[in-house]
Amino acid sequence: MASSVDPRFGVALREFRERRGLSLRSLGQLAHRSKSHLHELEAGLKAPTVDTARHLDRILDAGGVLARLVDAPIDHAAEAGELRARVAASDVSNDTLERIEQGVDDLASSYPTMAPADLLPLVRRHLSYVVRLLDGRLTLAQQRRLLVAGGWLAVLRATVHIDLRQRNSAAAHLRAARELAEHAEHPEIQAWCLETRAWDVLTQGDHRSALDLSQQAQRVAPPGSSARIQATAQEARAWARIGDVAATRRTLDRVERLAANLPVPERAEHHYRYDPAKAAAYTATTLAWAGDPGAEQVARAVLADLDPHGDGGARPRRSASARLDLGLALVAAGQPDEAVALGAQAVASGRVVPSNWWRAAELLAKVEDLGVPEAAMFRELCVEYAPGGRSIADSTPS
Repeated sequence: MASSVDPRFGVALREFRERRGLSLRSLGQLAHRSKSHLHELEAGLKAPTVDTARHLDRILDAGGVLARLVDAPIDHAAEAGELRARVAASDVSNDTLERIEQGVDDLASSYPTMAPADLLPLVRRHLSYVVRLLDGRLTLAQQRRLLVAGGWLAVLRATVHIDLRQRNSAAAHLRAARELAEHAEHPEIQAWCLETRAWDVLTQGDHRSALDLSQQAQRVAPPGSSARIQATAQEARAWARIGDVAATRRTLDRVERLAANLPVPERAEHHYRYDPAKAAAYTATTLAWAGDPGAEQVARAVLADLDPHGDGGARPRRSASARLDLGLALVAAGQPDEAVALGAQAVASGRVVPSNWWRAAELLAKVEDLGVPEAAMFRELCVEYAPGGRSIADSTPS
C-alpha cells in the first residue's frame, strides 16, 4: 500500500497543541522541531514518522493518540474498493436522501475556501455514510440517488487528494467515481472524472495527455453542462502549456460562446457548477501560461475583483493563484520586480495548495533567470513554505 497522510493526524495535533495553549513556535521549541515542519504536519502536507508522533505524544500528553494514527494508516485503495463493491440493491426516507444531497452540495461549495486537509475528513465521513446506506434494501430510485451522491463525493475526494499530491489515493477514488457514475448512468460525473484527471496530469507536465483527457470529457459531458464548459477551459490550458497560442485563443473563444447565456448558479462557489464570473480568472491563467501579451490586463482585473483590499478577499486560494498568474504575465511583459512581489505575497499567504505549487516554482525560475535581486527573498519564502519538504528545483513540470 502506498503511504499517504492521514488527515486525522493534523487535526488531532492541532487540537492537542491548542488545548495546551501552545503556538506552533512554542511547540517547536519544546519538541525541537521547526515551526514550518509542524505547520506541514498540521496541514496534512507531510506524513509524520512514528518516532515524531510518539515524541509529540509525550510533549502534549496525548496518551498515544498521535502514534496510533501513524501506526494504523488509512488504506485509501481498500476504502475506494469497498465503495465500488457496495452497489447492491434499509429503507431510506426521502428526507435522508435530501440531507445527503444537500451535504454533497455543501462540501462541493466549501472546496474553494476550505484547506484540503480540513475538507478531506468531512468528505470521507459523508462518503462512508453513503456506503453504509448502499448496503441496505433500496428501491431502484433510491439506489440511483445514493450512487449519484457517492459519485460526486468520490470525485470531490479525488480532487482533494490531488490538491494534497496524494496521487495513488486520488486515482483510486477517481476509479470509484467513474464506476458509480456508470452504474447510475450519469455522464456528467463521468465527464468530471476525465476533467479532473486532465488537471492532474497537466500539473505533472504531461500536457498532451491533459489535452486528450479534456477532449474526451467534452465528448462525454451533456450539452450545456458545467462539465462540458470546464473541460473546454481545461483544453485551453493544455494548449497554453503546449505553447500553441492560436489554439489557446480559439479554445477560449469556444468557452466564451458556451458560457455566453449561462445564468449565475444559485451557489456560485460550488465546484461542479460553472460560474460565468470565473471565466476571466480562467482566461488570465491560460493567457499567462501561453505567454500572450493580453494576459497582464486580464490578470490585473481578476486580482482587483477577487482581492480589492489586498487581504485575500473572500476566496483567498483563488486570490493566491491570481497573484501567480499576474506574476507570470508581468515577467513576459518585462516587469519582473512587481512579479516577484506578487509571487512572494501568494506564497506567504499559505494558500497555494500542493498541486498548484509548481506555478510558484515556475515564477521563481523565471525571475531567477532574469537575475532579479529580490528573487533571493522569494526563494527563501518558497523554501519555507514548500509543501512536504519538496525540493524547489523539482517542483516545476517539464
